[in-house]
Amino acid sequence: MSTTRASRPTRRGLLAMGGAVGLGAVLAACGGSDSKDSAGSGSKSADAGPWKFKDDRGQVAEAKSVPKNIVAFTGVAAALHDYGIEVKAVFGPTKTKDGKPDVQAGDLDISKVEILGNVWGEFNVEKYAALGPELLVTAMWEKDALWYVPDQSKDKILKLAPSVALWAAQTTIPKAIQRHEDLAASLGADVKSAKVTAAKARFEKAAARLRAAAKSKPEIKVMVGSASQDLFYVSLAKMSADTLYFQELGVKFVEPKVNAAGFFEELSWENVDKYGADIIMMDNRSSALQPEALTSKPTWAQLPAVKAGQVVPRTTEPIYSYDKCAPILEDLAKAIENAKKVA
Repeated sequence: MSTTRASRPTRRGLLAMGGAVGLGAVLAACGGSDSKDSAGSGSKSADAGPWKFKDDRGQVAEAKSVPKNIVAFTGVAAALHDYGIEVKAVFGPTKTKDGKPDVQAGDLDISKVEILGNVWGEFNVEKYAALGPELLVTAMWEKDALWYVPDQSKDKILKLAPSVALWAAQTTIPKAIQRHEDLAASLGADVKSAKVTAAKARFEKAAARLRAAAKSKPEIKVMVGSASQDLFYVSLAKMSADTLYFQELGVKFVEPKVNAAGFFEELSWENVDKYGADIIMMDNRSSALQPEALTSKPTWAQLPAVKAGQVVPRTTEPIYSYDKCAPILEDLAKAIENAKKVA
């Protein structure tokens, strides 16, 4: 997040820094469309003819031919990669301080993409223009707000190529996957390939497993958390694509008394035991403190879920492909299956 902005971060800034705990849905009403509505939203041909795609803003991106020179937010680029669509450059968390791929990069070979920006507020417009971009793709957490596209340079950026924004909030995992698949198909991906079909079957099996686990242990309560040095954030599950879907599958979540924005509650470390939870899902993004960094917090160490070893990573910004989302469901199902009631 840019240091030139006001000292109190915006909701988008909080999300980017990890403090908003994947609050997922920030303001707008309705998330991604369901599959029957989205079927006609993009061209299904990879031929050289005219291309168009209606995004989740309701805007239609158009080109004389199917875009090949694509620039995307890292997580969206990772999803397109899983469908066989490669991008020229990325922006957003891509490389960690030690040079390794960020968790949001998925299976991208980060040595083969231009990185236009790696942190909040960073986007090299000159490098972007020099690439001759044919399409810009990113996520959307607030209506019409393009994720990791800086407000101060947005107008310059959007003049250079058509843009597509897909909901990362106000939707559920299956709907978000469908929209990313729609886009990939319009760009020439074979979404009926054996690889994609197998990944979808695995995802559906994982969803059934999670539903069964939640049903078999209705007493298990999950808390969605994210840590910073001074505060612990507890998210309201229904506000994010992943946890809303988990709720639909029957998972029980702690319901915090959210602040005025409506998405999460900020707790001091002295009050981190405010809610009883049997499992704690912790924000796994590089912008958030991880459990191993919290050993100096005595109140953290005394939480029943921590003492019982029932703390699991949470993929706060999922890569919306079946391949990447199936393990998320499997891991939570396993955690619930093995959990003991400790709260």
